[in-house]
Amino acid sequence: MPEVLFPLDSTKPFTEQEKTGHNRWHPDIPPVAAVKPGDSFRAEVREWFDGAIKNDDSAEDIRDAPLKGVHCLSGPFAVEGAQPGDLLVVDILDIGPIPQEEGPLAGQGWGYTGVFPKNNGGGFLTDQFPDAYKAIWDFSGQTASSRHIPGVSYTGMVHPGLMGTAPSPELLATWNKREGDLIATDPQRIPPLALPPEPDQAILGNVAAEQFDRVAGEAARTAPPRENGGNQDIKNLTKGSRVFYPVFVEGGHLSVGDLHFSQGDGEITFCGAIEMGGYIDLHVDIIKGGMQTYGVSENAIFMPGRTDPQYSEWLAFSGTSVTLEGEQKYLDSQLAYQRAILHAIDYLTTFGYTPEQAYLLLGAAPIEGRFSGVVDIPNSCATVYIPTEIFDFDPRPSAEGPTQISGGVPVPRAANPAL
Repeated sequence: MPEVLFPLDSTKPFTEQEKTGHNRWHPDIPPVAAVKPGDSFRAEVREWFDGAIKNDDSAEDIRDAPLKGVHCLSGPFAVEGAQPGDLLVVDILDIGPIPQEEGPLAGQGWGYTGVFPKNNGGGFLTDQFPDAYKAIWDFSGQTASSRHIPGVSYTGMVHPGLMGTAPSPELLATWNKREGDLIATDPQRIPPLALPPEPDQAILGNVAAEQFDRVAGEAARTAPPRENGGNQDIKNLTKGSRVFYPVFVEGGHLSVGDLHFSQGDGEITFCGAIEMGGYIDLHVDIIKGGMQTYGVSENAIFMPGRTDPQYSEWLAFSGTSVTLEGEQKYLDSQLAYQRAILHAIDYLTTFGYTPEQAYLLLGAAPIEGRFSGVVDIPNSCATVYIPTEIFDFDPRPSAEGPTQISGGVPVPRAANPAL
């Protein structure tokens, strides 16, 4: 096992650990450790809400989740010799949940998927699903199953939802300017168009006390993906993946967090993955001048690993860029993917699932999402592929009609205040 450079004690909150991580992006957050090119190391990673979500049958914790405090990131790690303009080469050697078999924190034998309410984050289908819902998933080896969504189990595609390098002061200013300009177009929108710097609940590692207020007022939130990588939520960044991150500051300042046991393409419920705490083993190297050499001026490129589950049979649903009200949009691939997801949800309800269960399932299971046609005016076509092997029954259409799920229909609405 590589040396643990960022250890965590599961009995303590994130801010009381041996080393202090961070939940904002800023070039002045000092590194917690330095490594050399060619080194391997382990970082233990806290679940993104630092234990706020419980293993129970209520979605009140999702409804009231403290979004200002995310994400809990391990790092930054400085790589000796890395300079702006280089590419930081990061290999994911191993990754997994907290090793204990059971416990109070997500990752200790269980994880969760949540639909966030419209007034606290929302999601891909927030207009159709404006309230909070939650599913708990139990881990058995590489397999996930849920008491809240019967009839399915599948192999997890374990990956970090968030990993990236620190921005330069100039890049940080660019982020804040362009996102602030977007917010200004509709400042009262719910959910908001973007998240501006927020000093409340900011965790800034070992930033000096006299610098804290300044850094907290400038630091970018970790919610969106950006040029540095960040919260890309790419389910294929599994064990064996190699990622090439642009370097914007001396040392690169690599950070990682938001581990997922599984996720479908798009993480459509906002907390659509199976969230967990755990560990990740990384190997780092540098390509000097790689940003210019390979034309990587922004955004990471990667080579996915080879440990994905080998599903071979799929049921696919399509959607086009026409709203639910029948309004034609021009080549709107985002809308087309929403319509494909809604098509799949409607289909799954014929087997006895509630729309909420189907939505949670599509966020967490290893579905494949694709923009299938983007040139045939006026309609984009998007598709979502569901592996049929994840079901305990045959989900394909047949003359006999849909089999109804059985074995403990999930949390009844009367038992869950958010349902």
